[in-house]
Amino acid sequence: MLTRKQQELLSFIDDRLRADGVSPSFEEMKDALQLRSKSGVHRLINALEERRFIRRLPNRARALEVLQMPEALRVTKPVLKLVPPSPAPRPHVQAMIAANDTIVVPLHGRIAAGLPVEALESDRSMSVPAALLGPGDHYALEVSGDSMIEAGIFDGDYALIKRCDDARDGDIVVALIDGEEATLKYLHREKHLVRLDPANAAYQPQRYEAGRVRVQGKLAGLLRRYH
Repeated sequence: MLTRKQQELLSFIDDRLRADGVSPSFEEMKDALQLRSKSGVHRLINALEERRFIRRLPNRARALEVLQMPEALRVTKPVLKLVPPSPAPRPHVQAMIAANDTIVVPLHGRIAAGLPVEALESDRSMSVPAALLGPGDHYALEVSGDSMIEAGIFDGDYALIKRCDDARDGDIVVALIDGEEATLKYLHREKHLVRLDPANAAYQPQRYEAGRVRVQGKLAGLLRRYH
């Protein structure tokens, strides 16, 4: 079953494809659903894609295809009215189209790739190439420390994290310890303990009782800025 917002977005995309032959831009979808940011559109698109109601066509801008419509929307679909934007010069329109090749994800502060530090929440966001992310809900964290350098993760990198509450042994995860501190480490389970392994011989594994550790996501990609 789809949520109301998912139904509204699916209906809006379908209407635009039927009318224009081109799917709406992320900005248009945000305005039509009265969302505060395009990251909300991204989460809805991922949910519809996971449920096989839509699919993205690779290597094309504004490339969404409706695969099916739920029975309720075939009978009566919610009507969304898009407020026409103010006239803008052509470069602005081109920038909106190109933006569909990127996804805006929340940027939730810095995370330790050394000793655990507090995971800072923020209202910042960053644009990520869509090709780096698969289905699901994602967020970004700025890496602090050097304990994962042998896994190719360096201080100042941006870790792209897929939200989940479980992971397999050997996955690189965001582990929340005692509900207060977060760290990026390899996950391993040892009976009633959880072992968080660094990827740097200078650091020792960290062991905690299983009840003290909660998985908040696993590594899906990495971005690095060169100055």
